[in-house]
Amino acid sequence: MNERIFAIAHYVDQGVLYLLLLLCFLSLYMITERWFALQKRVQVSKNVQKRLGDALKSQNFQVLDELAKEEGPEAEVVRLGQEHFKRYGNSGVDEICRTVGMVQKPTLEKYLGFLATVGSNGPYIGLFGTVLGIMKSFNDMGASSGGNSSVMAGISSALIATAAGLMVAIPAVLAFNFFQRQVKSVYGGLEACKEMVFLWEKTLKKES
Repeated sequence: MNERIFAIAHYVDQGVLYLLLLLCFLSLYMITERWFALQKRVQVSKNVQKRLGDALKSQNFQVLDELAKEEGPEAEVVRLGQEHFKRYGNSGVDEICRTVGMVQKPTLEKYLGFLATVGSNGPYIGLFGTVLGIMKSFNDMGASSGGNSSVMAGISSALIATAAGLMVAIPAVLAFNFFQRQVKSVYGGLEACKEMVFLWEKTLKKES
């Protein structure tokens, strides 16, 4: 039984390194894709928030009419919020904003779940490879007369798996946290549009 376990360990510890290499390439691809996709989306959201901030200072709600004619989730919140108010009043505008956010969520958070999983489990995968490598080294020492030098060489090679696991996990965690902040920034833009629609509604009520 033990011989079978060590025979499997001989191949599995190498498989762990290939798995970590694959995860590394996948993570790099996803990080690059998310970087370019979210940078563009966040820039649009920041521009909208700046326009809303300027409009709030000047109490000029015409910007909402201009924004409603544009494309994007912020424009959709404004457009649907205005139409809903004209038909049914202000009750339900919160739900509109929340629904638009839920529709955008799969696009905004694409690959983030994978990066989170790699970041949290990468070190454990590497540790698993290291344990298998150490097991193999001690087994080889018992089967041969190589001495301590061969054991140390085997253990040092086994530790590569742990280092590889950390190298895969750390960029994934950093990227996940960074992209999460960007996604929250976009959701903040949707909330700002919703609040601006509420102010626009109150202004219309006062004028009428």
